[in-house]
Amino acid sequence: MGALPQVAAPKQTWSKHMGRDATKQAEEPDQVPAPAPAKLAADPASGDIASGNQRPATIYDVAREAGVSHQTVTRVLKDYPSIRPHTRERVLEALERLDYRPNLTARSLTTGRSHRIGALTHELQQFGPSSVAQGAAAQARESGYLLDIVSLDMSDVAEIEQALDLLHQHDLAGVLALSSNDEMTEAFGRARFRVPAYIATEEDEPFSAHPSELTTVGFPALVNHLAELGHREFLHVAGPEAWMAARNRARAYTSALEARGLHSAGTIHGDWSARSGYEAIAGLGRDIPATAIVAANDQTALGVLRALHERGLKVPEDVSVTGVDDIPDAAYFTPPLTTLQVDFETQGRNAVQQLLSLMNHSTAPETTTLPSRLVVRRSTGPAARR
Repeated sequence: MGALPQVAAPKQTWSKHMGRDATKQAEEPDQVPAPAPAKLAADPASGDIASGNQRPATIYDVAREAGVSHQTVTRVLKDYPSIRPHTRERVLEALERLDYRPNLTARSLTTGRSHRIGALTHELQQFGPSSVAQGAAAQARESGYLLDIVSLDMSDVAEIEQALDLLHQHDLAGVLALSSNDEMTEAFGRARFRVPAYIATEEDEPFSAHPSELTTVGFPALVNHLAELGHREFLHVAGPEAWMAARNRARAYTSALEARGLHSAGTIHGDWSARSGYEAIAGLGRDIPATAIVAANDQTALGVLRALHERGLKVPEDVSVTGVDDIPDAAYFTPPLTTLQVDFETQGRNAVQQLLSLMNHSTAPETTTLPSRLVVRRSTGPAARR
């Protein structure tokens, strides 16, 4: 089990348009003097507090900079409607100049509520889980929380209890369990959470009322693209069978072929890695039984490309190759990879929103449909004559 570095407190950008329009002009006088702060080193060119070892700005520093009381700064931060517009603008400008960041620890002590969320995840070396975690962290920051991420070793399910014990030593508002496979989902389901918890996992689509766009839009578009290029024989290099995403992608591949009356030469299961893609093709007999190889993700497709090259086959002249995910490197493969784009960040954001609804005892928001888009590059071309 590896604990990742704590996600840093976000830099807060204060907008002059922040908050409600003033409905009352009365407010407490601004002339209440603020306690004299320690002297701050400033960049004479920009007015910003100098970086380095200088302490962060406080509301007293902001009050002195804006020429108001610290109580007025607090009211602006809390978006009170009674603040005069010109006063609000002065305070917001001071917040920006001093690069003020709210102290979540102090806020927790004041309100009695924690602003930390624990996140349990695994396989962060994989693009999908890593991108989901990044989306979750971004949504947590925007909602005023810090996300503490603990990465688990999937080979030792007992680590979940150890990780929970570690997280429970801190004052948490909730726990987000990010699972990608059956074993971890079952283990999370047995876990004892002391705070609100949400288990985020991809549903097996035969049992889901809302199939993903990857199934309804992405794979049909991919297969149609290949069919229009003349391909009639296909091979699928899938992900591990214990992963819900791998099963859903394999089913989506099969359904899209059946809808066009096309034939699959088979499915070879790998582990999402380039190595497994390479081994899948290297282990085939003398002839490749398809003119188009559909890999379950882009890393697998990378290994497929290498194996085809070593067999003396050109892509796409002899065999077309596609992936799924549209990782940043996909555009720089040789040749650049045709793939399906997947919005993992939104998946992570959705998970945090669901957890927040549990924490706040509010109605869960509608889950955002994850879009899928075909990205055509140079790894696909007209089917070779066989």
